Amino acid sequence: MNQDRSNLSERAVVFGAGSWGSALAHLLASKGVPTSIWSFSEQEACQLSQERTLPSKLPGFSLHKDIVISSKLDLLLENATVLVFAVPSCFTRSTAVQVGQALGDRARGCCVVSASKGFEMETLKSMSTVLGEELDTPSLVALSGPTHAEEVVLGLPTTVVAASRRMEAACRAQSLFMAPSFRVYTSEDVLGVELGGALKNLVAIAAGAAAGMGFGDNTMAALVTRGLAEITRLGVAMGADPLTFSGLSGLGDLVVTCASRHSRNRRLGIALAAGKTLDEALKEIGMVVEGVEMARSVKSLVQRYGVEMPIAVQVAETLFEGVPVKEAVRALMLRDPKPEVQIL
Repeated sequence: MNQDRSNLSERAVVFGAGSWGSALAHLLASKGVPTSIWSFSEQEACQLSQERTLPSKLPGFSLHKDIVISSKLDLLLENATVLVFAVPSCFTRSTAVQVGQALGDRARGCCVVSASKGFEMETLKSMSTVLGEELDTPSLVALSGPTHAEEVVLGLPTTVVAASRRMEAACRAQSLFMAPSFRVYTSEDVLGVELGGALKNLVAIAAGAAAGMGFGDNTMAALVTRGLAEITRLGVAMGADPLTFSGLSGLGDLVVTCASRHSRNRRLGIALAAGKTLDEALKEIGMVVEGVEMARSVKSLVQRYGVEMPIAVQVAETLFEGVPVKEAVRALMLRDPKPEVQIL
C-alpha cells in the first residue's frame, strides 16, 4: 500500500496496544507512515514487540513489522506529529496528562485523534473535550464509525468519519487514514459523532440481552429504531446535528454493534440474559466493554438534559441495580402509550 504524498512528513503514535489501537497502527504502517504503539505496561510492550501477535484479541493477526512498540513515552514522542488515543475511555485523561507533560508546547503542532468511544464518567465530558483540556493543540479529531478491529486488520471494506471543529484537521486525519479498504468521510459535528459512538453501546447491550432471551427480528428492529431515537433525542438536547445520527457514527455504528458477533457489548447482553452477573460476564469476555462505563453516566445525562431514554436507563438498572432482564423488558413494553415521532 503506497503512502499518500501529503502524509510523507507524518509520524504517528498510537496510545493503546489493544485490538483497536493495534488495528489502526497496522493500517497506518501499511501505508508507509512511521508508526509507534505505546503501552502503559513494559511487559506488554516487550511481548508485543517480540511476538507481533494478539492471540486473545485478534487471533491469526500479525502486527506490521515496521511498528515500534514501547512503554517509553519520551522515546516515542520524539518527532511525533499525530497522536492517536485508542485507550479505554476511563484511561484517556490520565494518558493525555502524561503525554501533555512530555510534549509541552510541541503538542500545538500535533494532530490529536480520539479513537475511543465513551464519555468521562465523573465529568460527563466527551473524549475530545478531555484531550483538549490536557493537550495544547487546536487540531482535535474524533474518529468513529462502524469499525470492528477484527475486520479492519483483514482489509475488509470499512468506512468511518473524522470529525473536527477545524475542517483542516478533519481533512488531515482523512488523508492520514484513507486507504483502499478504509474510507474516511469528514464532519464538523464532533459532539454528534462522539455521542453516537458512545451511546450505541448501551443499545447493543440491550440487543444482546434480547438475543439471549431468544427474541426475534421484530425485537431487534424495534431496539435499533427506538435506540436511535433515544440517541438522537439526547444529541439534539446537547446541541448536536440530528442528521449526524443517520450517518456512519450514528446508525452505522449502532447497526454493526447490535448485530455483530464481534461486539463485546452484545456479548455482555447475551451473558446477562443467561443469568450471569456483570462481573462474571466481564471476566468471560476478557476485554474492556465500553458500554459499562457509559451506562454509569447515562442517568446523569438524562437528568441534566431532561430527555427520555428508557432503553438506556433499563440497561443501566440491569447492570448496576440488579434488575433482571425479563423485568427490564416488561418495563419497556408497559410504558405509557405515546406517538412514535418524538425524536427531536
